[in-house]
Amino acid sequence: MALSTGQTIGIAGIIGAYGESEAQKAASINQQTSYMLQARDTLAVSQVRADMSGQYATIQAGRTIKKAEIEAQNYTIAGNTLLRNMRATNAAVRARAAASGVVLGEGSVQAVQRENVAATMRDVGISDLNALTARVLGFEDASAMLQSTDYQNMLNVYSARSQAGQMEFAGTAARQTGGILAGATLVRGGVDYLRATA
Repeated sequence: MALSTGQTIGIAGIIGAYGESEAQKAASINQQTSYMLQARDTLAVSQVRADMSGQYATIQAGRTIKKAEIEAQNYTIAGNTLLRNMRATNAAVRARAAASGVVLGEGSVQAVQRENVAATMRDVGISDLNALTARVLGFEDASAMLQSTDYQNMLNVYSARSQAGQMEFAGTAARQTGGILAGATLVRGGVDYLRATA
């Protein structure tokens, strides 16, 4: 049985439509794959960023605590210096009193030493309080830094997951659209065949 020219053209049209529909399917699969890779990469990059941000925050928190500890040590050193100066001042007062023939445990010599000790102890108390405050505030700053970073990382990863979900949905939609277009192309090829053979 010989094929007519119309049948040959119709068959060629169907073969062309089939090839075009398969190309549309392949393009939709390619687009879906691209979206899936973007989704995977978005999640991976967000996790790496979160990890690096966490490491950086840990380092910064450590530096903050160390800085606070150094500040507290400086206050402690200042308190010790006050005590050393008090001892030297009281020793000088006693030496001058002894050189002048004044009784050391009585009168103005004793009053000067007592006031010197009282004033120094007030200053040492303030220095100790400052040292404690530096430690506490340094710890609070470091804790707040770590908590803030953890919260921000959680939001960033959640946002990346949301974006990845949107990309996966777009990929699925692209694949389905490609299938619909491929089906429409085949139907058009069938219609063209029927016209050519009619």
